[in-house]
Amino acid sequence: MKEQRNAHDPEKNHGAALVWFRRDLRTHDHAALYHALKHAASVHCVFVFDTEILDRLADREDRRVEFILASLEELARGLEKMGGGLLVRIGRARELIPALASELGVSAVYANHDYEPLARQRDADVQAALARSGCEFLAFKDQAIFDKDEILTQAGRPFTVFTPYKNAWRVKLAPFFIKAYPVGKYRAAFSRNRSGLPTLAELGFRSTNLKQMKLPTGMSGALHLLDEFLGRIDDYRERRNYPGIRGVSYLSVHLRFGTISIRELVRAAVARGGEGAQTWLSELVWRDFYFSILYHFPHVAGHAFKPAFDNLQFSNSTAHFEAWCEGRTGYPLVDAAMRQLNQSGYMHNRLRMVAASFLVKDLHVDWRWGEDYFADKLNDFDLAANNGGWQWSASTGCDAQPWFRIFNPVTQSRTFDAQGRFIRLYVPELARVDAQFIHEPWTMPLDRQRAAGVEIGRDYPRPIVDHAAARLKTLEIYGKTGKS
Repeated sequence: MKEQRNAHDPEKNHGAALVWFRRDLRTHDHAALYHALKHAASVHCVFVFDTEILDRLADREDRRVEFILASLEELARGLEKMGGGLLVRIGRARELIPALASELGVSAVYANHDYEPLARQRDADVQAALARSGCEFLAFKDQAIFDKDEILTQAGRPFTVFTPYKNAWRVKLAPFFIKAYPVGKYRAAFSRNRSGLPTLAELGFRSTNLKQMKLPTGMSGALHLLDEFLGRIDDYRERRNYPGIRGVSYLSVHLRFGTISIRELVRAAVARGGEGAQTWLSELVWRDFYFSILYHFPHVAGHAFKPAFDNLQFSNSTAHFEAWCEGRTGYPLVDAAMRQLNQSGYMHNRLRMVAASFLVKDLHVDWRWGEDYFADKLNDFDLAANNGGWQWSASTGCDAQPWFRIFNPVTQSRTFDAQGRFIRLYVPELARVDAQFIHEPWTMPLDRQRAAGVEIGRDYPRPIVDHAAARLKTLEIYGKTGKS
């Protein structure tokens, strides 16, 4: 596909420009908005509810759509305070953006890079349509610190192992000032064109439990979460693996929709210092790494990074897959993780690894089935990170967990939810089971089951597979590839 231009000529100015907001729903530290305001006499702003994306969503009760709407309300208010406004359109973005550019008479459309294959093709189509009418398409790096070819090996190739990538990333960061984009400096250039936001019903969706979850939305919500997290970041390294305590930042959905800048988070981590901040910074580097993998190896969307693993002979039991989806596998930590996902659209990162490993290496279901399920359910779904995580767990990706290392779901449960606090929260059938048995409730004597008010096999399922036997089967399936 033809790639859009990567940067704006700083010497060239435009009469009128259109800023196309996508996954960057904020008014501060925003690359495309900054450059447009700096180089255009008048700037229009638009967000498109792209029906090519919306029509692919399986559930008409999708928290992400509601999150976007709430975040757009704050974005629109922010633009109005700066003297501007937000236009909102519904339809195919690849058609609407060129049409709107023509209607407004702009000479350039500004946007920030998107690394997903379908988005890159969409942007290439938009660029081609704009070019036919003499309008430029200018795209900027905004959702990554380093992207595309900025971090390469000494041989000029993309990294496929994380640690060397991280080391090169840190070296490049050291002398690199993490630039902010002071949008307010040029606020007088805004156009006041604006339109109201659609309702969920007008978009074809229904209300979710987003408000009941009290998930902070928009720019202010992101800053609130960041401030709260910085107050406990020093303990991040120790606490991040335990789903039953407040150990992580909970900023992933805000990064996904760009209600906060990745640059702001990296600046905060660097300024804070200490083991907790450095560990968190490494997690942010993983994000850049997976963007790089998706950009340089787009075949990972739908295929194994390592071709030898593209045709693993999984049994793909639909019954097992449905039990996993519904959180009734008989393994409490796995079931609690899946129920958390279904009820909230969120899953703790440690549990994403546990649940993914269990689906692939205990139930022998193709990792792409699980990847698709997470794509439907996760509030923070991002193709690059989701694909990278699933291929890591399935041992099919770059720098993945070796296929012969297989998570034991009971050991993971005992290690990361020792007292069963998280399990009891999402598997209420086991709420009265004490810590001795909660990780393997099928081993509980009948009198203890009665005392706890649960009968295993009736109120809560017995394990649908035996982990030890499933492990041997996994070694056989992967061993046939002859690869490690």
